[in-house]
Amino acid sequence: MSRPPTERTLPLREANQSFARIVREVEAGAAFTITRNGAPVARLVPVAGAPRRLTPEQEAALARTRARMAAGWPLAAGPLDRDAIHER
Repeated sequence: MSRPPTERTLPLREANQSFARIVREVEAGAAFTITRNGAPVARLVPVAGAPRRLTPEQEAALARTRARMAAGWPLAAGPLDRDAIHER
């Protein structure tokens, strides 16, 4: 069985110590294989059909992207005018 690209492997101890963070990442679409002494013992994956929730970092990135989109591009922006875009 192949793993989705967002799946990570972590030891049981780390999963136990960071459980709340890991569940937030699973809500955002990540999947984890949990190991004990290097052997896989469990997988933590999102529930199929459950609405996807973004992590706070993803929410912040989305807000920055929406702000940039709302600002728009200057009409005269061309390959040589990129510095003017970043000066705003």
